Amino acid sequence: MNLPENFVRRMKELLGNEYEDFLASYDEPRHYGLRVNTSKISCEEFEKICPFEIKKIPWIPNGYYYNGEDQPAKHPYYHAGLYYLQEPSAMTPASRLPVEPGEAVLDLCAAPGGKATELGVKLAGSGVLVANDISNSRAKALLKNIELFGISNPFVVSENPSKLAGYFEGYFDKILLDAPCSGEGMFRKDPAVMKSYEQNGVDFYAKLQREIIIPAVRMLKPGGMMLYSTCTFSPEEDEQAVLYLLDNCPDMELVDMEDYEGFGRGIPGADINIKKCVRIWPHKMGGEGHFLALLRKKAPYEKEAGIKTVGVSYADNNSDSRMMTGTFEEGYNNIGNNIKKNTLKKYQKNNKNINKKNASSEASGIDNFFEFAKALDRDIDNDRLELQGERLFLMPEGMQGLKGLRFLRNGLFLGSCLKGRFEPSQALAMAIGRGEYKNTVSFPADDERVTRYLKGETITLNENETVSKGWNLICVDGFPLGWCKANGRTLKNKYHSGWRLM
Repeated sequence: MNLPENFVRRMKELLGNEYEDFLASYDEPRHYGLRVNTSKISCEEFEKICPFEIKKIPWIPNGYYYNGEDQPAKHPYYHAGLYYLQEPSAMTPASRLPVEPGEAVLDLCAAPGGKATELGVKLAGSGVLVANDISNSRAKALLKNIELFGISNPFVVSENPSKLAGYFEGYFDKILLDAPCSGEGMFRKDPAVMKSYEQNGVDFYAKLQREIIIPAVRMLKPGGMMLYSTCTFSPEEDEQAVLYLLDNCPDMELVDMEDYEGFGRGIPGADINIKKCVRIWPHKMGGEGHFLALLRKKAPYEKEAGIKTVGVSYADNNSDSRMMTGTFEEGYNNIGNNIKKNTLKKYQKNNKNINKKNASSEASGIDNFFEFAKALDRDIDNDRLELQGERLFLMPEGMQGLKGLRFLRNGLFLGSCLKGRFEPSQALAMAIGRGEYKNTVSFPADDERVTRYLKGETITLNENETVSKGWNLICVDGFPLGWCKANGRTLKNKYHSGWRLM
């Protein structure tokens, strides 16, 4: 591989005697990895049904190597959200951030979703996952992967980190900052990265990282933890970025993370604590280059300890900023009821929040949702239901009432409440577990009708196959793929048009 000259020079200085072994790793084939979605299937069961050869990634509990020629993205299990394709080293940050169910978690630079989906699985449907990417187009891909994985408590947003910090001061229990970087660690995986590296260089990304780090720390609550990571080797973007954080945020400290035999240590320089950072080297591990640092915010926080703020800001530079601050609960009480079109629990009690003009259609649509939900073996918290126009959402815990942010999704989109009927969403289909919906049609993975369904075609059942009339969940080996509407032996395809195979 023809590596950039300045990169070669820097790596010789950085690695010394190890440089030749490092250089030789570029002549070896790249590693392919997948991460099992343990909210849908256990690793043990996946190993039994996996249709291609896999081998455990030793430092990732639910990670596996696979042969790139197998093309697992084309298998129906991928479309059922059973696994995510991800470079092995890139699985490490989410695996080393100790997320617990019920926490508020932020993935600040989340697209395309490899790390965010794992964080969402760890939350197990409780708490909230805020997944942000400043690029709206990349955030759309992020949303699809989150919905494909069946994450039911997302807030997918596309904002500048500084603006987010104005809304979520001291709010999150855990934050993952996989910072934009020069990508030196990905040259073997994707040689095209070298072009961007040569155009921008290390200094460009080092400056960008310093602009992101401080707003990230502002959003972390006292006692909370943040994992900073990059896929590059340059100390300017790695250890020096961490030192910049520590110098400017004295309430932050480096902590040890779960170790593995092949991990390298951070390059200490003047601060011996930097050795708590982790470097993943391609000549020592079965993966590409990565850097990780796990940090904790000491308690008490020096400014406004424990306050969670909800704000409405209309300008990043605050020149026309109308902020609403206070505790999260206070902010919710102040603005939440003004933007909620309906909460179904209140609807069931007294109908007070139904728009008079559209009362009959809204009531009819809501009634049909409750009728639909009788076939769903899943508890739904009515306090978290919100009707926005015709679209019904299950909101994440504590996330009602936010506005002023550019977001793509707040909560699980359940479906559309229309006059006389309820139409369930693709996101709901993917969030339903095996056996949670009464009316299902399941085909084996090698049945050609699975591929036809994923292409959006109408499906016809065989004479010996039966189905309930109305909404049915199409599954592959019991794992949901999407909806159909049955009439006799004909299944009208309701698979999401934007997800269909070409």
